[in-house]
Amino acid sequence: MFASTASPDREPLPTALAPVPKTLEDLGLRFAWLVVAINLAGTVFGFWYYGPQLGETAAVMWPWVPDSPMATLLIALAVACWKLGYEQPWLTSLAFFGNVILGLWTPYTLLAFADAYAGLNPLMYQFLFWSHLAMVVQAFVLHRITDFPVWAVAVAAVWYWSNLVVDYFVPIVGEPHHTLLPVTRDTSVFLGADALGVAAAGEVTFAMLALFLALAIRVEKCDRGS
Repeated sequence: MFASTASPDREPLPTALAPVPKTLEDLGLRFAWLVVAINLAGTVFGFWYYGPQLGETAAVMWPWVPDSPMATLLIALAVACWKLGYEQPWLTSLAFFGNVILGLWTPYTLLAFADAYAGLNPLMYQFLFWSHLAMVVQAFVLHRITDFPVWAVAVAAVWYWSNLVVDYFVPIVGEPHHTLLPVTRDTSVFLGADALGVAAAGEVTFAMLALFLALAIRVEKCDRGS
């Protein structure tokens, strides 16, 4: 039997930290097991999508390659743990970071390299764009189930900063392990930046954003005596 976990009350956080309407938050928490199932399905699709790249990557580096399916897996596990009555702050923080970073990075790259993606199936393009933005939406519901303790945020920051390092700066084994781009890494994109730099700039920015949001939510909750 699944544990019965009542939806926690919504704290009066600033809109910038909790932009999802309460009605939508409540709906997501009420149908948490459906959210878990959808994310697990997305994880399976994501690992299939990354299959060719994983086949060309040393197995020791696999955890750093399929970024989006790892993020959906993390949120599925985080929500499942909460529903079972064993919320894990470190897991929820990892899920928050992953869904904010990858949920924004993929639409960002789809727009930044729009010309190169012109040959992509239009339905697949739209699916990738909107499904990843939905990841951001669900990330903003996680404040209802965790207080984002600093140690847990640190765990998530260390993991995703390590991901940044091997994706773009020090690949450790073989080539950089970022998601494959539709152009070569040295292709000039705009403002003199090459494709690798544009992709890296996006992920660095979104990682910093996730860190700021998590810590800001923590501060707001502490100020309100949570």
